[in-house]
Amino acid sequence: MSDSPAESMHRLFRHDPGLFARVAPLLGIAVPDITKATVLFSGTGNWGALACRGNTLLQLETAGQESFLLLIEAQDRRDHRRPVHWAHHAAYLWAEYRLPTALLIVCPDQDTARWAAQPVASGPVQLPALTLHPFVAGPADLPLITDPEKIRADPTLTALSAVMHPSAQGIGSALDTLSTVLRDLPDIDANPLIALTAQGLHTHPAGIIWKHFVSAIILDREREKDRVERITKFRTEHLLLLLGERGLVLSEITRKEVADCQDPETLLRWLLRAVTASTTEEIFDEDE
Repeated sequence: MSDSPAESMHRLFRHDPGLFARVAPLLGIAVPDITKATVLFSGTGNWGALACRGNTLLQLETAGQESFLLLIEAQDRRDHRRPVHWAHHAAYLWAEYRLPTALLIVCPDQDTARWAAQPVASGPVQLPALTLHPFVAGPADLPLITDPEKIRADPTLTALSAVMHPSAQGIGSALDTLSTVLRDLPDIDANPLIALTAQGLHTHPAGIIWKHFVSAIILDREREKDRVERITKFRTEHLLLLLGERGLVLSEITRKEVADCQDPETLLRWLLRAVTASTTEEIFDEDE
């Protein structure tokens, strides 16, 4: 799989499958309300034969009970070999899954976006056997999001707009706000966006600014992780010490449960109960 900066754009759709539903209106695509978006992985069917494993494939379901596939590819330059592959991939997926298949090309520059939007026809001019009409998202379609409220409402779309507009006026403040929003998100949501935005901005000056903003987040999280690990260790040790002082014997299963517990709040709850409990059941029974 390629690690080029442009690849981050289709990976954002993989990270947040619902992103297309928010992008479609910006592209003028009249798609019924999308009720479910599922990422289809490369292990499905005969995907390996496609040579498009670096792309993102979504299965989308609409409010009208319709289902279709959306293949998303990032294209960072004109390459006249690609349209044939796009047509092949779309036709293959249509035949493999027996579902209508659409293609979205995401481009970081407008010249490439204009080129990619041209229909691709196979066959004589008078008798085209197959014509492909890709949807294309370029910088002109997705302006840089700078409004703090909109950034907070949709950090994934903000990241995509930032990757498309690394030189736009306001990019610095947009990245600053985005980093602040990500600081408050769980790691499972924030970390992919941090990495994909860094990949997309790559060596651009805006990428240096982004690394400056997120380095503080990473450092704070490392410190917090160390702090939680220390608290967990101390509370585990103090709980076992207190139980020993009070003559309360743990079964092997309960002792393992205590040793494996990584939640400081649970350990604190057990520790406080152990001060007055007369049996171990009073300490560890969560129905108490």
